[in-house]
Amino acid sequence: MSFGQDKIFTLKGKVQHYAWGGYDYIANWIGHENHTKKPTAEYWMGAHPSASSVLVSNEGEHVLFEAIKQHPVQFLGNRVFEQFGELPYLFKILDVRDMLSIQVHPSKTEAVKGYEAEEAAAVLLNAPHRNYKDKNHKPEVMVALSEFWLLHGFLEEEALVTVLKTIPEFASLVEYFLQGSYKGLYKHIMELPQQDVNQLLGPLLQREIANKAAGTLTKHQPGWWASKLFNTQEISGDIDRGVFSIYFFNIVKALPGEAVFQGAGIPHAYLEGQNVELMANSDNVLRGGLTPKHVDVPELLKHTIFEGTKVNILSGDEIYRGETVYPCRVPDFGLSKIELSTGQQISGTATSFEIIVVMEGSLQITGTNTVQAHRGQALAILPGEEYIISAPLGTLAYKAFVP
Repeated sequence: MSFGQDKIFTLKGKVQHYAWGGYDYIANWIGHENHTKKPTAEYWMGAHPSASSVLVSNEGEHVLFEAIKQHPVQFLGNRVFEQFGELPYLFKILDVRDMLSIQVHPSKTEAVKGYEAEEAAAVLLNAPHRNYKDKNHKPEVMVALSEFWLLHGFLEEEALVTVLKTIPEFASLVEYFLQGSYKGLYKHIMELPQQDVNQLLGPLLQREIANKAAGTLTKHQPGWWASKLFNTQEISGDIDRGVFSIYFFNIVKALPGEAVFQGAGIPHAYLEGQNVELMANSDNVLRGGLTPKHVDVPELLKHTIFEGTKVNILSGDEIYRGETVYPCRVPDFGLSKIELSTGQQISGTATSFEIIVVMEGSLQITGTNTVQAHRGQALAILPGEEYIISAPLGTLAYKAFVP
């Protein structure tokens, strides 16, 4: 495997066709027509073994996962290789049409314990009831590319009590919150017999569906999102208990350029919109509903932070004109926004393997070699490379790195 003298590469990512994805945004962005109308949910940039990106140079194409495996210090740098032994992040573009599952991610310490316990119990790695696929935590940060909606953490106490007292079906739940706080309430609804779940949520959902049809709900209200789960007026079969979480969690609206960080233990779910997402290289997800996938209630309760969450929307810090860094508070990854007007330049030195993805316009990166990228393309820069980014026609791009 030869890379010549190049230190800057074009990077080809991988599209993931999950059912919750939109049909047009990612396809239009990368310049592919989606004739089959297959959902295009995510565009992955990184070295995840299941869907590694490909480096393109004058010497040909190289799978990034294999390149790192064969030349770890060249691609990661000594510091990152010694600390992580792999590229510690996965960079994505998401197009969320239907809401994702309620989920919580474990801490690094708990992920190691959970993984080793499942290994000792001989639970197959691909078993549907397996919780821990690796020994890593999975913090993540997202930056909105459009108006983006998500659930993030429990409502603060006063707001949650108001919800419980003003929704008739939730009147019986007030005592569980007052006696057992957040955990007592959540444990109760997650362990309720399915028949009771149906009896509580059925009438509420019928009312919310009617309200939405009448145009009396907005996206700031949980009923709007609960109604979206049902495409018809008919509610048949068992109701997913994840609907409770829509009412108990903060509904957050992020505008383009605004970010939200999700650390270990914070329950969350994406609802709608497009974003840039950067996460630790892990697949450890504990689910709490709105999904046909495995929900392990005891494990979920063990790792959830049971307290009211004050939502912190990040605007980032402009380190110099043209580049804004979002504080991520983890060693695995850092994220910045690069916004340059026509003819503007910024310079930098790659402290790690860096990925720059172009959302609008075009840019040129000049270092040991020169590479251009347009909307829908990404570039990779090797550690230690000094470079200049210029924008012939203006650009909006995002950069992933290891701080």
